[in-house]
Amino acid sequence: MRLWSLHPRLLDRQGLTACWREALLAQAVLLGRTRGYTAHPQLERFRATADPVAAIGAYLDGVRDEAARRGYRFDASRIARVPDGPVERIAVTSGQLELEWRHLIAKLAVRSPDAHARALADAPDPHPLFFVVPGDVAPWERAV
Repeated sequence: MRLWSLHPRLLDRQGLTACWREALLAQAVLLGRTRGYTAHPQLERFRATADPVAAIGAYLDGVRDEAARRGYRFDASRIARVPDGPVERIAVTSGQLELEWRHLIAKLAVRSPDAHARALADAPDPHPLFFVVPGDVAPWERAV
């Protein structure tokens, strides 16, 4: 499971659809609807919020917004709860964002040369749910 800290606009078509599916799985875990992935380390940052379901809902909503911008139809009704107001934003370290950026660039170089070229011209901004703080790679990150 990869819940990118990077802004969804940086993902290619395959990455965006995979992110949507994996975030829906994360939502199912946080809602207690599945037995798999319950100890997945990427869920730690959502569980650390006051309302993990609202946080994953905001994450999914950001992915869905990018999909809509591209003309894709991701079913918003699959989001358990889209917050109607501000949601608690989550810190992501600069080291984590940089690690994910390098990982994404390597993936795009292989599978999506056009997306790779566009991504190189863009900045590695975070998903709207996250804000960047100085620091190393997150302790929950597995080696990529």
